[in-house]
Amino acid sequence: MTEEHVDSLIPYDDVVQEALRAVVGRVLGNVARDGLPGDHHFYITFKTQAPGVSIPQHLHERFPDEMTIVLQHKYWDLKVEAEYFEVGLSFSQIPSHLFIPYSAITAFVDPAVDFALQFHVDAGESAPEPHEEAGNDGPSVVEDGSNVVSVDFGRKK
Repeated sequence: MTEEHVDSLIPYDDVVQEALRAVVGRVLGNVARDGLPGDHHFYITFKTQAPGVSIPQHLHERFPDEMTIVLQHKYWDLKVEAEYFEVGLSFSQIPSHLFIPYSAITAFVDPAVDFALQFHVDAGESAPEPHEEAGNDGPSVVEDGSNVVSVDFGRKK
């Protein structure tokens, strides 16, 4: 018996990605309402050129492809909606307002409980440029943990 790969007519990977991004929105909504509980804090990585992303020009110049922000001690005006969130952060002591659609997020990590979500991003024709670490709340290095959820169904183009 030969194994054949059958393309699904149901976009399972898109449905799962959307559901996992809704987890991010729900968690951020709770934090916007009640604050960060205990030692929880978040590393959120997103594509800076994704549709709908709005960040100051100096951050676009520093992070032309991807950026990681930290929500921990120094953030303000966290607003969470169904399709996006916005937050105030300081970079090199310059206050900045960021508007980030959930569709732009590539990773969400809560290192306090070793939890991470990674999202598939359709790669362009070239690999992303390396970028600097975000400077808002310390290093953006995150160790992989046992609670990492990564979804990639190998979508054909």
